[in-house]
Amino acid sequence: MSERTPLDQRAPGPMESPEPASPALGSEIGLEAGERPPGFLDGRVSRRTVLQAGVVAVPCLAGAGLVFTALDRFVNGDPAGAEPVAARYDASGHRWGFVVDTDSCVGCGMCVVACKAENGVPEDPEYSRTWVERHITTADGTVRVDSPEGGIDGFEPGDPPTMVDGSPVVDARFVPRLCMQCENSPCTAVCPVGATYRTPDGVILIDEERCIGCGYCVVACPYGARYIVPAAEDTPRGVPGVADKCTFCYHRITAGLPPACVEACPVGARRYGDLDDPTSPVSVVMAEQPTTVLKEELGTKPRVHYVGLEAEVVS
Repeated sequence: MSERTPLDQRAPGPMESPEPASPALGSEIGLEAGERPPGFLDGRVSRRTVLQAGVVAVPCLAGAGLVFTALDRFVNGDPAGAEPVAARYDASGHRWGFVVDTDSCVGCGMCVVACKAENGVPEDPEYSRTWVERHITTADGTVRVDSPEGGIDGFEPGDPPTMVDGSPVVDARFVPRLCMQCENSPCTAVCPVGATYRTPDGVILIDEERCIGCGYCVVACPYGARYIVPAAEDTPRGVPGVADKCTFCYHRITAGLPPACVEACPVGARRYGDLDDPTSPVSVVMAEQPTTVLKEELGTKPRVHYVGLEAEVVS
C-alpha cells in the first residue's frame, strides 16, 4: 500500500512576498484565508465535562492553545517571518509508537476528556477516539470488561470485587484503548476509495474529502477503534457521515507536542515517541519492561504496546 503525505504536512510553494502568504498557505491545506485549522478547543465539550477535568486538564488545555498558535501562524502567516511548522517536519524521519501502562492507569478518564476536547469528538460515548475499559479476570479465566460512558467520568471509587459469580478475582486493571496504527492495517485494505491511508511516519489518517462513509473500515477494524461521524454540530471538522478515529493527535505531534491524552494523564500511563529513537519514552519503556500488543494472532502488527496485560486479557 502506498504512503501519502497528509495535506497539512505538504510544504507550501514558494511565496513571492510576505503580503500574499496568508491565502497561499491556507489554500495549500484546503482552508480559506482566516479559517481556523480543525481539531482545536472551541467549546465543543460541555461545561460539565470540562469541570470534571479539573486541574489535571489544565496542562492539556494550555498545550492545545499552543497548537492553535503554531498552526494559526502556519495558515495566516507569521508576522516575524518564522518558517511554517509543516515545512520543518520530516515525516520520513520518524516511526511513531505508543505505550500504555496498565499497571499505572487509575481509570480517571482525563485522557477521554482531553481527546474529545482537542479533536471535537461528539460527547456521546458511542463516538470515541479513545476510551477506558476495566478488565476483571477471575480464577476460571473469564475476563469481564466494562466501560461506563467510555470511561469519561472515571469509575466508581473503591477496591474491585474479590469474587464475581462465585469465582475469585485474580486481576483487575484499567485498559485505555485507541487506534492501534497497525502496520498491516485492515482498514486501509478495505477502503474502496483510498480515503484511509498511512503516512510515511506510520500514522493512519482519513481523507475526509475522499471518504464516502461506507463503513467498511469500521467493520474491518478488529479493535473497534472507528466510528462514523454523526450528523450533528459537534463533529470533527463539522463533516458528518465520514469515518473518524484516533490519529495520535497528528496535528500536535507534527508540531512537536505530545498527544492530548498523553499530556492530560496525571500518572504517566500513556506515552508516545519515535520507535527508532532509543531515547524516546516508548523505546525506553519497551527496553526496560516486557510489553505486548492486542490480538497479536491477527498479524496486524499494532504500534500500540501495553505494559502489564496478561495473555488472557490480550486475547
